[in-house]
Amino acid sequence: MAKPSKALETFPNPSPERDYAIHMQIPEFTCLCPKTGQPDFATLFLDYVPDKLCVELNSLKLYIWSFRGEGRFHEAVTNEILDRIAKATRPRFMRLTAKFFVRGGIFTTVVAEHRRKGWVPAPVVHLDSFPPESNTR
Repeated sequence: MAKPSKALETFPNPSPERDYAIHMQIPEFTCLCPKTGQPDFATLFLDYVPDKLCVELNSLKLYIWSFRGEGRFHEAVTNEILDRIAKATRPRFMRLTAKFFVRGGIFTTVVAEHRRKGWVPAPVVHLDSFPPESNTR
């Protein structure tokens, strides 16, 4: 039976020569309000450009699960998670967006970023629509 864990595992990036983005949506994050002890629910969005390592998904799931019984403010837990994953993977860039569900009539979204010193992203390439298909036969 799987149990929550603070350990994060990594694996070698299969294409370290290229900047590419990894996007993860984690819809079942929970922790406790440190003031009331009531549960807080959030969807986490993890986006990163790996360097030499990628985070292993099962260990990430167990790591995220480890916060269920812990009291944390939204801002603190978002930054703590980002710092820990960035420390384990040492990415070129990482962003964690935590969208917390309503509490007291307020939705809270916290966005934290990590950028490797000296890393500059490549310019965004915008592609025009492909030309319409020819109807000639």
